[in-house]
Amino acid sequence: MKNQISYSPEVRERAVRLVFEQQKEHGSQWSAIKSIASKIGCTAETLRTWVRRAETDQGIRGGMSTADRERLKELERENRELKRANEILRKASAYFAQAELDRRPK
Repeated sequence: MKNQISYSPEVRERAVRLVFEQQKEHGSQWSAIKSIASKIGCTAETLRTWVRRAETDQGIRGGMSTADRERLKELERENRELKRANEILRKASAYFAQAELDRRPK
């Protein structure tokens, strides 16, 4: 398994900013990404991913922003918890309804 290097948010932001600033000087965005990636010590593909995410968050590129993605995860987690709670309540209700039917009349 490959070792994963964790880069701080500051390094990521600076690298992405450099790509945006220097892509005019290079022939394409990819050449700017390759140049900057070699300078900060990450792979070009890693930096490309950071740039694409930043473009999405800024509205330059279509797709779901990071904030929207986090909110969706939170809502999905809450939905799962509510479904579990409803299932527990449904089973408890059925259990007590059956117990009421099985009880002897007075």
